[in-house]
Amino acid sequence: MAFLYLTEQGSVLKKTGQRLVVSKEETTLLDIPASKVEAVLVFGNVQITTQAAHLLLEQGIEMALLTSHGRLLGQLTSPATKNVVLRVAQHSKRCDPAFVHGLAQAMVAGKIANCIEFVREFAHNHEETDLSTERARLTALGPEVLVTADLPALLGLEGTAARTYFQAFAKMIRHGFNFEGRRRRPSPDPVNALLSLGYTMVYNEILSLLDGIGFDPYLGFYHQVHYGHATLASDLLEEFRCPLTDRFTLSLINNRIFCEQDFYLHSGSGDVYLKDVSLKRYFGEYERFVTRPVQTTGEGREYTYRLLFRRQAERLKQSLTATEPYRPYRFHW
Repeated sequence: MAFLYLTEQGSVLKKTGQRLVVSKEETTLLDIPASKVEAVLVFGNVQITTQAAHLLLEQGIEMALLTSHGRLLGQLTSPATKNVVLRVAQHSKRCDPAFVHGLAQAMVAGKIANCIEFVREFAHNHEETDLSTERARLTALGPEVLVTADLPALLGLEGTAARTYFQAFAKMIRHGFNFEGRRRRPSPDPVNALLSLGYTMVYNEILSLLDGIGFDPYLGFYHQVHYGHATLASDLLEEFRCPLTDRFTLSLINNRIFCEQDFYLHSGSGDVYLKDVSLKRYFGEYERFVTRPVQTTGEGREYTYRLLFRRQAERLKQSLTATEPYRPYRFHW
């Protein structure tokens, strides 16, 4: 099933029979059966006809509307998949402090374990890069997750782990890109711009998935409720930051897929963004990355990252409705 990234400014998404057609002026840019589409992401000034919107809703195809730089504005979701039983369980568990703390511990433990594995594998493949200090610090922090007294303590520990991890990440970057640490709003350099865009892409995918399954995406467990923020999507995103987005970003830089000339500085916001033509190339690289097979620790089988998003959402669903302990995603290179 395909994800459509509609980025051609001034184009129109239309319906022809049971097919989705993207055109601009007199030129057809894309013609695809709706049955082969899983989601449509619309960036910037792209028009959607009412008939096309009806077809998306009838087929249960998620549609996200985003700014040209990738900020989510809203979504079009069919009501057919709403699961009130799941939402009742989610709200009930959200009021159980012991459950919330245990689930948050599992998610943070999974995130730190993935950071350790990422650093370990990079150091193994690049012996000239000394990551021993950062790896030792992350390894020492891992057991502390399981003895944190409350969510504020857990947040503090995760923040410490993140700072240590990004010190290692900076050492992994080659070919002259400058990176002095994780920064956002604004993203002051190309590395932070790629990280922010990658996190936004995965966040949007998980948000649509959670909404389709029947969760309330705005009621998280680890991330506290915040107006307009789908905190449950952010919860699941934590496990995929390092092995997916950070690894993907590093491959784009170290394999010279993007260079400094692919970016520009927005004078108003101070953010660095990919240029339009480079952004289209980014989506192609992203789609290849999230749909290629990856192996997971201890299972002996391969998934794609997109299938892993769903698997983790289903694991979360089981932990809410069947009292099964939540198992975070653990990756293996």
